[in-house]
Amino acid sequence: MRGTALAAALGVVAVLGFQGAANGFGADSLDDNAGARYRASGKANGPVTGKVHKLALKSQGAGKAVLSQQDTKPFGLLGVSWTDPAAEVKGTIEARTRDAETGEWSKWITLEAAKAGLDGKRPGLRGATEPVWVGPSDGAEVRVGGNAAALPAGLELNLVDPGAAPAAKKKDANLGAAPVAFALPTADGDPPTTPPTTPGPASTAPKPDMVSRVAWGADESLNNEGPIYLTGGKVKAVFVHHTAATAPYECSESAAIVRSLHVYHVQSNGWRDLGYNFLVDKCGTVFEGRQGGTDQPVYGAHTFGWNAESTGIAVLGDYTTAGASAAALESISKVAAYKLGQYDGDMNGTTTLTAGATQKNFFGTDFIDKQSYTFKTLSGHRDGFNTQCPGNSLYPQLDTIRKSGPAAKLNITSVNGVAPKPGTPIETPGPVSLSWETSTASALVTQFELLVDGKPVATTAGTARTASTTLAVGSHQLQVVATTTNGKVATSLPVTVVAEIKDVKFVPVTPTRLMDTRAGLGVPQAKVAGGTSVTLPVAGNSGIPASGVTAVVLNVTATNPTQPSFVSVYPSGTTRSSASNLNFTPGQTIPNLVVVPVVDGKVSFYNNQGTVDLIADVTGYFTSSGAGATHTNYGPTRLMDTRAGLGVPQAKVAGGTSVTLPVAGVGEIPATGVKAVVLNVTATNPTEPSFVSVYPSGTTRTSASNLNFTPGQTIPNLVVVPVVDGKVSFYNNQGTVDLIADVTGYFSDSTAGSTHTNIGPKRLMDTRAGLGVPQAKVAGGTVVTLPVAGIEGIPATGVKAVVLNVTATNPTEPSFVSVFPSGTTRTSASNLNFTPGLTIPNLVIVPVVDGKVSFYNNQGTVDLIADITGYFSK
Repeated sequence: MRGTALAAALGVVAVLGFQGAANGFGADSLDDNAGARYRASGKANGPVTGKVHKLALKSQGAGKAVLSQQDTKPFGLLGVSWTDPAAEVKGTIEARTRDAETGEWSKWITLEAAKAGLDGKRPGLRGATEPVWVGPSDGAEVRVGGNAAALPAGLELNLVDPGAAPAAKKKDANLGAAPVAFALPTADGDPPTTPPTTPGPASTAPKPDMVSRVAWGADESLNNEGPIYLTGGKVKAVFVHHTAATAPYECSESAAIVRSLHVYHVQSNGWRDLGYNFLVDKCGTVFEGRQGGTDQPVYGAHTFGWNAESTGIAVLGDYTTAGASAAALESISKVAAYKLGQYDGDMNGTTTLTAGATQKNFFGTDFIDKQSYTFKTLSGHRDGFNTQCPGNSLYPQLDTIRKSGPAAKLNITSVNGVAPKPGTPIETPGPVSLSWETSTASALVTQFELLVDGKPVATTAGTARTASTTLAVGSHQLQVVATTTNGKVATSLPVTVVAEIKDVKFVPVTPTRLMDTRAGLGVPQAKVAGGTSVTLPVAGNSGIPASGVTAVVLNVTATNPTQPSFVSVYPSGTTRSSASNLNFTPGQTIPNLVVVPVVDGKVSFYNNQGTVDLIADVTGYFTSSGAGATHTNYGPTRLMDTRAGLGVPQAKVAGGTSVTLPVAGVGEIPATGVKAVVLNVTATNPTEPSFVSVYPSGTTRTSASNLNFTPGQTIPNLVVVPVVDGKVSFYNNQGTVDLIADVTGYFSDSTAGSTHTNIGPKRLMDTRAGLGVPQAKVAGGTVVTLPVAGIEGIPATGVKAVVLNVTATNPTEPSFVSVFPSGTTRTSASNLNFTPGLTIPNLVIVPVVDGKVSFYNNQGTVDLIADITGYFSK
């Protein structure tokens, strides 16, 4: 077994670990397989009663004392103690034990005296050596000598049997909390705090898995005083220890070792509890140490003079000549990152600690009581006290651990320019832009993610320190997640942001061209390459306010594409979703109206593949400040059809001419107070390639266009056009064309209208994938109905209309699609017109009556996609 080899290996002075012997002792005897006594499963899952067998040493005078070689009751850990904690043993203390498996005796090894007063000035405190784990043993011998000075009184050998099975339940198993426990001074001379009544602070690092005190079998009847807590309530540093002089052990014995340390610290040293806050074995298992809550700043007894502001992690084993395992180092890193992450500490940084005693450390540095000193946040025991702990081989490994953690001091510093304050939510009309910081170098960070209510909504590079998104109405928890190059993850503490739409209204503007990649207007003069984006500043541009804008209404046109592709228009500073706004093939020129949120004052345009020129004309914006218009659903109702003479004379619109349509006072549109109308305009039967511009009657037409087409095409587009003199004009550039206009609503100064809320773009429906509706093409003459109320941040009640970008793809026959309120009779109005092989999008503002929206296909079959960008509500 282990005995012969270990006895030889442990004969080296200062390696305080060895094994013992075999022979039975009645009820306390070891079984035939003595090594299994403390192994079993390695976890007790209930209190285990340990025992301390005390054997007095016999004085031989002249500063010498002995315990003759003798049989003992079973034990696994030993140490020597004496009555007066202030007394010192001037000579050496040596011991050897008999291995319970082999019967062989170890060589003599030296026991080192422990620092007195480590757990404060306490009644019953004793002086003692450091405890030594020896494994299953049943014989011992001790000798003290080498100095003629008088030995302290009450010298005794303490043999700890950690027990091997859960004890019977005790009636008084509840912890005591006698007032005296909170009145005694601590090791550092500071009064302990009262116990906390709330959970400890959240950490930016995940809490590692730990073996609880219950699981490792802590006998809580030993702890009748209750825990104490750091005076400042904050862990500022982590001190790493090794238990030293520990014999080689199997990881299944780790729980027994921890129990032994617990019993020895309480019953031999006279401490209130196990001294270390956490313990780690060579397999990386983490054990909860001193009681009081692993999430709390528990006052431990581990580093004399520095316990008041730190936590202690002990690694089971002796790391004087060999370093700790990779698993142990990783667990130290996890525990340290978790505890420091609770208090905004950096494992690779420094901190300032106040000395609780006058002393020197291992390196000869002088510390003066109550003076402040700089420490590495992750330090070794020897940095604060004159000891070799945590061993000459583990100590240099601490530098590797310092760099092994997740991003440190990860904090959100502002939301929309406002610094977060605990307990104070930050308000926004929807768009949010976050800034954050971390003390970890950017080169060590792979990426950051912005979380909203635990779900990622934006991803940035490791060099970034800002991200943006748009929130649905309501209260949200925002966090930033950092992933470092080592794969570790840190998560900032949450910031509460309340998105509250306060009177967001529409302001129409004269259609104005903001962007043209062909001319370098608004963006560089160049086609947009596949897989890239161009970003257009809109806030403060062409009459759009510099602040308070929540969304802009743009007519976007794609022209000169080289490959089949799509374009997505999305808020700059946010992660682009799967939603698309325009789909096209080479040779096509295709427009579509877009309502896009404004987060950081800019709008981005992404092209999927090939190259394409893009044009953007603004027709209005939504704002949460200042005057504006509310939306009223009306329709869809056909107001104009040049083929039938509806609204205007019966005739095609000739090239270079305009027709003017009265809208104010028509049908249910008010005669006064109307600021803009929402029209679905369709061009059909064109004779030449041309474009149509829809503009306010009574104003000068600008270069902006709304529909672009070639002969044989029928193409629709939604138009939001200002109303100046009660009429709207339609200009055709060349050839002749029939025009149709269906009204779906209007904006007015009425207080009874609805206000706008951004929530997208988000995909709600895709018949190809079965998203929102069954997975199947829409057959001719049939309808699919999509629930929208209560979906993807849309309120369950109070919604008057939704803004959808609807795309028709894979049609088998020439057809049209009408989008209309579920629960109503469909009118003759259409929203998309297409032919086989065509993929065509169009923006739709459709009323919501029963919480759903219906989509009708006239003939053939077609796949339909719907992306929401916002809604109107009261």
